[in-house]
Amino acid sequence: MLAVAVEWELYARTHSATALGLVGLVIAVPVVALSLPAGHLADRFSRKHIILISQIFSGLASLALALVSWKHLSIPAIAPLRGGNRFLAGIATIFERHHPMFHFDDASIPLIYLLLFVGASARTFSWAARSSFFPTLVDRDAFANAVTWNNSVFQIGSVVGPALSGLLVAYVGFPFVYLLDALFACAFFLLVFTIRRSRQRRDQTEASTWKSLMAGLRFVFRRKVILATITLDLFAVLLGGVTALLPIFADQILHCGPVGLGWMRAMPAVGAFSTALAVAHLPPMKQAGRALLWCVTGFGIATILFGLSKIFWLSLGLLCLVGAFDSVSVIIRGSIVQLVTPDEMRGRVSSVNNIFIGTSNEFGALESGLTAALFGPVLSVVAGGIGTILVVLTVALRWPETRRIGTLDASLR
Repeated sequence: MLAVAVEWELYARTHSATALGLVGLVIAVPVVALSLPAGHLADRFSRKHIILISQIFSGLASLALALVSWKHLSIPAIAPLRGGNRFLAGIATIFERHHPMFHFDDASIPLIYLLLFVGASARTFSWAARSSFFPTLVDRDAFANAVTWNNSVFQIGSVVGPALSGLLVAYVGFPFVYLLDALFACAFFLLVFTIRRSRQRRDQTEASTWKSLMAGLRFVFRRKVILATITLDLFAVLLGGVTALLPIFADQILHCGPVGLGWMRAMPAVGAFSTALAVAHLPPMKQAGRALLWCVTGFGIATILFGLSKIFWLSLGLLCLVGAFDSVSVIIRGSIVQLVTPDEMRGRVSSVNNIFIGTSNEFGALESGLTAALFGPVLSVVAGGIGTILVVLTVALRWPETRRIGTLDASLR
């Protein structure tokens, strides 16, 4: 819900593709800067406590977004905010000089970016703790199935959230969506608070903080299976990301408004949820590596076709396929990373994974926004889909062991 509201609000106030791309950059910077320290903390201290503290800051950032959005017309245009808008307009001028229809004249715009940065910083610490906390709650033999169900539950929110957000933005307003996000952060805090036990093994070594941080990087680069799968996901999402440009497609190409944008944001989750349910009920995949490569290829093909589509319902179907293919990739990669990582290193390895995967979404949004500003949204999406397919070929040739990944169970090493 938050993503749809922020993207539509910024685009409505600026009419700038660059502004959409900068959302990705603002969220990616704390992921790059803080993921390794966050992973180190997750291995040294209580992951549950880190999650709870992070949720407090995330909820406060959303509350502040609601206030800024509600009072945006009465925010005084003080010098720092005017300077921020001039800086943003200068960036947009570089990439949109052929389409000078943008404007950065609302004092709330720099504040929205600042609050997105604060929320992303909180989520970086939360993500490192959550992803390493989850395996301590589930038996190893059931973990791959648990990842599938976890992904399914997440996709329910990803289906309902964007669709509902589009309706709320159209009929109630942006502040209400941000307020709901803060309330849900509070609900998540209470749910995690009730978890009483976990089997966390904390890193008791006396190694320096820097050596501890580097241990996670060395582990990932030595385990070629982990390196190959997260590299595949990194570049596939970086090149094939279409989500950041959906407000432009909704406004200029498909002409469906905020309600249509909500459904477009929801459709990848519909495909992902349906696929995750099917995977959960089917026997474990025997050839997970080959399935991963084929699904990322399908992701690229569906992305290309979406970029070329000018029919709303066809575009929805293609976004559904994008989500379906991506869901299998997420399940396989998530299972591999956690199954081959010892518990005392999961926080640091998860943080390295977050740098790859978290930044791929956000830098993908930046890449999509800037290439759309330079060449138009259609060419940006089509070229990204072609790039995704080329990445699959490169990974399959560079790391042939990826094709030999078998069943995702306790025997995986």
